[in-house]
Parts: sequence; C-alpha cells; structure tokens
Amino acid sequence: MIPTADALVCGFGPGLLLAHGAGSDIQDSYGPLIAPLALGNTVVGPDYPGSGGTPAPSGPPTLDALADHIVESALRAGVETFAVSGFSMGTAVAVRTATRHPARVTALVLSAGLARPDIRLRLAVGTWRALLGSGDARGLASYLTLLVNSPAWLRGRSEAEVEEQLALFAEGMPPGTDGQLDLLSRLDVRGDLGRVGVPTLVVSPVDDLLVPPEHSRELAEGIPGAELVELDCGHAIAAERPAEWAALIRDFLTATGHRTPHPE
Repeated sequence: MIPTADALVCGFGPGLLLAHGAGSDIQDSYGPLIAPLALGNTVVGPDYPGSGGTPAPSGPPTLDALADHIVESALRAGVETFAVSGFSMGTAVAVRTATRHPARVTALVLSAGLARPDIRLRLAVGTWRALLGSGDARGLASYLTLLVNSPAWLRGRSEAEVEEQLALFAEGMPPGTDGQLDLLSRLDVRGDLGRVGVPTLVVSPVDDLLVPPEHSRELAEGIPGAELVELDCGHAIAAERPAEWAALIRDFLTATGHRTPHPE
C-alpha cells in the first residue's frame, strides 16, 4: 500500500495534476505557480511518499508506484481526467503516468526534465546523496545553490539573499530524499516516449546545470508531436522565472483545450 496524505487541491476547470522533483515537495517545486495555474484549472498537487505531509514509503520508490500515487490523489479529489505537469524527476513520473494510465491523462507539460540520467547527472546526484548522508548541511546547501540556480541569477542576488537561500536548504531535505535521488539516478522512460499520445509541451531552462537542455531535447524528440520551448533560467524555474513558466503552461493548456479561459 502506498502511503497517502491529502493533496493540495484548488481552482476550477479541467484537471491539472502536478508531479514534483526529487528531494522536493509540491510547494518547493511549484509554489509560486499554484495560484495562477488554478485560474482555469482544478490543480491537484500531491507530495510523494516521504515528501511534504506524506508518510515515507516502506521500500524504495519506483516510477510505477509514484505514477499510481499521483493518479490516486487526483481520483480522491474527484478529478477523473487531467493534464500532468512534471518538473525535474517529475517529468519521468508524468511520462510514466501517461503510458500507465492513458485513459486519464489528457496532456503533458515536462519542465527541466529527462528521460534517463547521463553520467554527469549521476555524478551530481551521487554527490548530493553523499553530502546528505554526511550531515554537512551547510556544504549541501552551498552545493545545491550552485547546482539549481543559473550563474546569472546568483550574480544578481545580494549576500543576504544568498544566505537566506542557504539557510532554507540547510533546514533539511524531506525524509524520502535519498530514495527519490536513488530513483532519479537509475530511471529510464525512453521506451515510454513513443507511446505518449497526448499533446505535450517540453520546457527547457537554457542555463540548467543539473539537468542540461540536451535532456529536454531528448524528451521532445522522442514524443510524437511534442513542442519544445526555452526559458532563460536555471533548474529552479519557480525561483527564477515563475511568471513566465506559469504563462507557458497556461497558454499551452488553453490552446489545446485543457484549460478554461480566465481573465488574467
């Protein structure tokens, strides 16, 4: 049995199910976007087991289990069909959801994502896990700040703003982080891509140091009819370009008939 907790549910209109990144939760991955996305969609934002308020799993997470988990969260909220927006590792969860539950998924938005990790990403994740296990909270905070933010964004922050972010990271990762990172280091949905049969938008941050743009290109090239767009930011899109990211998602869902038009 997959541990459950009440998902965030807000807004009105066609369903929009969110899949967050590894070592994260819905608020961390999507926080600034939730209110604007709820203007025209019923947004369902479940936390993975071991993230947010969801109890830790009894064993290692799998893509199938996470796909089933987020779908069950939508169904408990009374949302029977939905577009799925995945961020970072959540893009692989979203793709697996579309191929595992094709009668329920109506569209995909895949942001800062990947079909499978390459050697560079596996090294990055391995370092993240090592720092997590070492108890060096400040070292892990500095590493993640360098990894998820673009150089331009960091150069534009004051020392106080950087210290605030470091303190936030140093507060600790969700208890399910190590298992989620282990899954990130070995997932592979390349075999799923050609079976995705719904409209798909791929959002590629051009200065992403954690999951570089070639991963987004692989997603877009593998999914029939997928549209690829770029954002001038690093991996942490919600921190660097929240308004632009929300607009891309809203415009795509409106154009494909998966959002109720709403005055912005």
